Amino acid sequence: MLVVTEGLTKDYGRFRALDSLNLSIAPGEIFGLLGPNGSGKSTAIRLLLGFLQPTAGTATIAGRDCWRDSVHARQHISYLPGELRLYENMTGRQLIAFLSQLRGQPMPPRTDAFAKQLDIDIDRPLVQMSSGMKRKVALMQVLLPQAKLLILDEPTNTLDPTMRDQLLEQLLEAKGRGQTVLFSSHVLSEVERVCDRVGILQRGKLVHLQKMDELGSARRVRIRFATLPERLPDLPGFAGCATHDHQLSLDYAGPLPELLQWLSGQAVTDVRIEPAGLAPVYQRYHGVEVES
Repeated sequence: MLVVTEGLTKDYGRFRALDSLNLSIAPGEIFGLLGPNGSGKSTAIRLLLGFLQPTAGTATIAGRDCWRDSVHARQHISYLPGELRLYENMTGRQLIAFLSQLRGQPMPPRTDAFAKQLDIDIDRPLVQMSSGMKRKVALMQVLLPQAKLLILDEPTNTLDPTMRDQLLEQLLEAKGRGQTVLFSSHVLSEVERVCDRVGILQRGKLVHLQKMDELGSARRVRIRFATLPERLPDLPGFAGCATHDHQLSLDYAGPLPELLQWLSGQAVTDVRIEPAGLAPVYQRYHGVEVES
């Protein structure tokens, strides 16, 4: 495993921000951390980066302890923070060259081609760039070095929809090269699109691990009736049923033909069937606090 945490814990006085996190992430895996603000996502990331000393437990990257051997551990990482602080007296090109030198590497040869792909002028001073353009420069310096581990904290903040799609494609390409990606997000559709596994944090605890390929059979069904049926059919796979104003919303993991056969005998005025995805799993712990 490339990333391993065992009993990783962080206290701030009496407040426990992260509670005994046990997690393993394999090379070439895209792993998503989900949870509302205060759930422990940023604390976990900062512990992996060696920015914080754990109260208890350990974290390692490529066998290097993230606190005791943090310099060598960070040699395997490219990191995008949630809040950017860039050297705005530099141009984008100067910043990328400077950060490459800190890694002991030359300017990546695909810098200009990548800048063109992202539609950004990297010879422009950062101080003259919009927040979205600055975010693109930051993404370039994360993606260009081809580090073993990419850590991104809310990476699509301030990006327009087109750029969001490009970033997600870049993460999938990184996975194809054997790189590992760990990122946090509040947007379930992004996580569903690229992640192999997801961990849900609640009050500092890892409360659920989900393999994304296990969600394929679940569906979310929304039905509007002229008259609500007196009872649901006796079919396997019903869960999470709710009714409101002649509408029925439910999660269904059973055979679709049997559901459609039942619907054909009801006074249905509208029906929508779509993959349930992560929403029901997340809402089990956190209600409806993330964008789907």
